[in-house]
Amino acid sequence: MWSLLVWAAFGFIAAIIAKAIVPGKDPGGFFVTILIGIGGAILGGKISSLFGIDMGGKVQFYDPRDWIFSVLGAVIILYVWKKIIAPRLSK
Repeated sequence: MWSLLVWAAFGFIAAIIAKAIVPGKDPGGFFVTILIGIGGAILGGKISSLFGIDMGGKVQFYDPRDWIFSVLGAVIILYVWKKIIAPRLSK
């Protein structure tokens, strides 16, 4: 239970930072923001492993690498959503 709350809090903060970076209308509300952030953290972990950086599979609030890659992953998810998925849904 504790790890789920940590992921949710970490994801929410990472997604808010990503939403501040990516301009335009943002999808969803509170829960969608958490999901974007959690997805960003997962994607960021995968990206970091491509660069040979081992994140250990755990989110750690004190590790700047976790924040950088989580926000990067959330930015990618938001960009894909706004440029590819959202326009298709509005047709």
